[in-house]
Amino acid sequence: MADGRRGKLHLSKIYTYACGKTSLKGDHEQIGQPGFSRVVFCNEPDHFEAKIRNYANNYVRTTKYTLASFLPKSLFEQFRRVANFFFLVTGILSFTDLAPYSAVSAILPLVIVISATMVKEGVEDWQRKQQDIEVNNRKVKVHVGDGTFHDTEWRNLRVGDIVKVEKDQFFPADILLLSSSYDDAICYVETMSLDGETNLKLKQALEATSSLNEDSNFQNFKAVIKCEDPNANLYTFVGTMELEEQHCPLNPQQLLLRDSKLRNTDYIYGAVIFTGHDTKVIQNSTEAPSKRSRVEKKMDKLIYFLFFVLFLISFVGSIIFGITTKDDLKNGRMTRWYLRPDDTTIYFDPKRAPVAAILHFLTAVLLYTYMIPISLYVSIEIVKVLQSIFINQDIHMYDKETDKPAHARTSNLNEELGQVDTILSDKTGTLTCNSMEFIKCSVAGTAYGRGVTEVERAMEKRKGSPLAREMNGWDEDEDAQIGKPLIKGYNFKDERIVHGNWVNEHNADVIQGFLRLLALCHTAIPEVDEVTGHVSYEAESPDEAAFVIAARELGFEFYKRTQTSISLHELDPVSGKKVERVYDLLNVLEFNSTRKRMSVIVRNEEGKLLLLCKGADSVMFERLDKNGRQFEEDTRNHVNEYADAGLRTLILAYRELDEEEYKEFNKKFNEAKSSVNADREALIDEVTEKMERNLILLGATAVEDKLQLGVPDCIDKLAQAGIKIWVLTGDKMETAINIGFACSLLRQGMKQIIISLETPDIKALEKVGDKAVITKASKESVVHQITAGKAQVTASSGSSEAYALIIDGKSLAYALQDDVKNLFLELAIGCASVICCRSSPKQKALVS
Repeated sequence: MADGRRGKLHLSKIYTYACGKTSLKGDHEQIGQPGFSRVVFCNEPDHFEAKIRNYANNYVRTTKYTLASFLPKSLFEQFRRVANFFFLVTGILSFTDLAPYSAVSAILPLVIVISATMVKEGVEDWQRKQQDIEVNNRKVKVHVGDGTFHDTEWRNLRVGDIVKVEKDQFFPADILLLSSSYDDAICYVETMSLDGETNLKLKQALEATSSLNEDSNFQNFKAVIKCEDPNANLYTFVGTMELEEQHCPLNPQQLLLRDSKLRNTDYIYGAVIFTGHDTKVIQNSTEAPSKRSRVEKKMDKLIYFLFFVLFLISFVGSIIFGITTKDDLKNGRMTRWYLRPDDTTIYFDPKRAPVAAILHFLTAVLLYTYMIPISLYVSIEIVKVLQSIFINQDIHMYDKETDKPAHARTSNLNEELGQVDTILSDKTGTLTCNSMEFIKCSVAGTAYGRGVTEVERAMEKRKGSPLAREMNGWDEDEDAQIGKPLIKGYNFKDERIVHGNWVNEHNADVIQGFLRLLALCHTAIPEVDEVTGHVSYEAESPDEAAFVIAARELGFEFYKRTQTSISLHELDPVSGKKVERVYDLLNVLEFNSTRKRMSVIVRNEEGKLLLLCKGADSVMFERLDKNGRQFEEDTRNHVNEYADAGLRTLILAYRELDEEEYKEFNKKFNEAKSSVNADREALIDEVTEKMERNLILLGATAVEDKLQLGVPDCIDKLAQAGIKIWVLTGDKMETAINIGFACSLLRQGMKQIIISLETPDIKALEKVGDKAVITKASKESVVHQITAGKAQVTASSGSSEAYALIIDGKSLAYALQDDVKNLFLELAIGCASVICCRSSPKQKALVS
């Protein structure tokens, strides 16, 4: 794909689910109705109808103020502060005769305070403006006619423009994918800016536009897109494309969202659908809010108290003054002659004592205003600005890898950083790097791999055992000492397998099948360096990349993929040399969170049909044939050990297929894929379920997702600061506990409160199978465990003992019910650390 050449790779057979056809039924019938009325004229942004519709331009503003709104909005923000409003009122009163001082002395401090704060707000908003300018001035190639593309700024894009986005560039608007550098018009998209996920998403254009693979193809391209109106839903899109009298249904598979990035694809062509503030990411954002910290709110409470004292003093003084004024006139003589009551009409007039008391109250309020510290707000603002400068210049918050320092976009909430009491965190990509390394494996019941994980070191340290690396007989620094370059995704060390030594093992044929499966069962794409011949891989997930890299390093190099074949350089056990073998790729049964497994069906050079499968132990062991369980017990033990060591495991298995069986499956599979009804996914699952049976076990893989640099020290310091940390993960309880110790979430001496439904009583009920009884007993068990844990925490409330709460997904389902969640929350708040393991994405959202 170098030099702009189009990738010669059809992937329709690989991505069997994602690339299925959709129908015009269902949601697509709403096109043209309210909410589905957007019409886009592709390659004709100046079309008459497009101008009438007056779509938003692609200029995006994230600032809090505009030039016109700055003064009124900023003044409103300042006078939301109760003290500022009070001084505004007293400043106005100072222009009357009631004031015991000049108006300038009252107004000048208020003007200085308000001006200083408004300048600070203006400077911070100007910095946001600079960021907006940088984004709006980014360049993208746009079709300008005659099949030529020129660079233009993002802000100039219009609905209907045809754009060409190149590898590692961000999408400038919401774009309909028309074609890409791959023949099947697929592309990989990184949506980390949208949803935080680092795994790549696969998108595919319509077959009708997939041939538009050159700039010149767009010289006469015309199409009309009718779709839904702008909305905030990131995961839905309904529309149709009218192209050469064809009506093609559109779905989210063709929509590329603004702020996501093109990865592993040389280029794509697309039509702009939504621009600027109509894009889904901007629809999901809110205007810069007026944020007020807790310190500022507490300051307001103090000001209210001072107001109360001020008004109380003034009120009491005014009552006494009124009584005294009323009694001032005795026998026609003025008792307080020095106040010259005869020279005033109101203030000291004994005949109008109530009015005199009211006016005295206002004068007293003006006189005692110095009790309210107007300079306090200015002092706080100066401190906040200095703090934000220190944060931006803090060398310890500078990230060398990305060359980015910390950046405080606003100084309003600096003090909130010191008032955080609970942190909720996911594990993958947050505590860990989401950068997988192949470190161990179990093949034919034998464990291979002498590498030591961070979790294992923490376990050994906790037990007081010798260093883990000494126990395993391998020096982890050996490779560095001999100058061997580290291979990303591969950290496997075992002299029994590396350098082709596996051919001497007792079960060499099983090892050969294991490594061959790793090299064939995936959807990765190889990239061969034409100069060095080195093969690298682009994969949807880091796990998959680690598997093909491990297979390459151990003698099974995957180096070429075509529409219907996969080519390997295999180590031949007989000759000891690398030989080229080509496997016909017939079907890929894709991985998803429901199936928890993935399979490929291939035909080898000898004509044998093989189904190669890898998946989670929870679904794979039950699919083994009674004659394929030879290594099951040993493999189960190894998988449990790997899980305890914090490793992610997959089971590998295969089976041979006969021709008739495959023909029947392929017929049903193709029928299910081409189905356009709502049960399409269920039909596909039903067909694949029958095929992925009677498997023969080969072994298991174990990959490590290393902790982020400095995570244990960071969590330890957060704990010392009294901050509670909740971790939500899908790992097993044992794995989660061990990882908890590795990252200092769990510490020596910390008492663990474990809430689990893996008890003998519940398991016995589950065997009986009465769902209602199981549900009732499970809920009662969870409530009892939570109550007991709460009593334990309450009993030690005066001591320095720290508690950790560990709860599994089954128990969490009951703990989050309306009548139990408050009790669960009270227990969790009393614990220093909380680990929710085996939790689903929905449960993570509910806990958050």
